This record gives sequence, C-alpha cells and structure tokens, in this order.
Amino acid sequence: MLIFTFVYDNDTGNSRDNKIEIDENLFQRIARDDMTALDELYGITERTMYAFSLSLTKDHQRALDLMQDTYVKVISAAHLYKPMGKPLAWMFTIARNLYYSNMRKEKRSVSLEPEEISDRKHFSYVTDINDRIVLEGVLSLLAEEEREIVMLYAVSGMKHKEIAESLGLKLSTTLSKYHRALKKLRKYLEGREARS
Repeated sequence: MLIFTFVYDNDTGNSRDNKIEIDENLFQRIARDDMTALDELYGITERTMYAFSLSLTKDHQRALDLMQDTYVKVISAAHLYKPMGKPLAWMFTIARNLYYSNMRKEKRSVSLEPEEISDRKHFSYVTDINDRIVLEGVLSLLAEEEREIVMLYAVSGMKHKEIAESLGLKLSTTLSKYHRALKKLRKYLEGREARS
C-alpha cells in the first residue's frame, strides 16, 4: 500500500536520513551486461523512479510502463554514462525524454479529472481515503515540476537538496515550489472538507 505523508512545516530537507546513494560504477557494470548491477540499481532507485514516473504520467500503469522503458534504456545506454555525481538526474532525464517521446507519438495528453481518478482501478492500491484524496489533488492541481517535487519528497523520501540536484534546480526554487504546491493542496483539501 502506498502511503502519502505530507509535511506542512518549514522542513528544509535536513531531517530525512534516507539519501539515495548510487555507486556510479554500476553503470559500467551494466554496460558489461552484469545483470546483478542492474538488480542493485533497481533496488536502490525503484521507489524514486516510480514516484517520478507517476508525477509525469498521472497513471499507475503508465508509470510502471515508463519505469520499465527507462530501465531498458539504461541498459542500452549505460556505456554512455559519464560519472558526474548525478546518476539519478541522468535517469530522470531518460524517463522524461521517453515520456515526451511517447506523448508525441500518441498525439494526445493524459488528462484525468479527480472523479475519474477515484473510480479508476489503477488507483485501487491506494486504499486509504485520505491518501486517495491527496493523490487526486497532487495529480489534478499541481504543475508538472510541482508534482515531481512533491512525489519525490513524499513517496520516495528524497531530501529537498537531493531533489534539486536531480532535477537541475536551485534548492531555493525547489523549496519554493514545494511550499507553493503544499498551499495549493491545503486549499484543495480545505475546499473538499467545506463541501462535505
């Protein structure tokens, strides 16, 4: 079960201890067809790549498909990876490029209304009603970059500094977008509460 925990305080990213550490040598090993290296990479990055993919696709199944395509691309492009201390940013770039490439091929955008999200079986793994309401808000209200930041923070537990580095943003920009997104979500949730 996927649990969303949103922090409404002035967290600057220093309170989380689960930093994602990726040994950049894994890509060299993957390039040499070492599938244990791919297993290691997948184990380290699966949750984060799912959160990032979901922030792009807004759909559970499409996020899984995008993840699979991303890891396949990592296998075929591992020999091109240049160690620069940002392996997650490289993987995010691959995922984003694949997503936009697929969207161009389909010539349509994915647009889900909150009611559609609630009724879709793709989101049936989110059983808690509060988590489902928050997920609806994240996917329907937030701009793409805001979705990426919130999902990476809330779902995968990345620190704001790590998110900023991975997305190629300044820490201040990341924090600003995160807090703006939380304000939007808070307003959305208060509006839902008032209508109930």
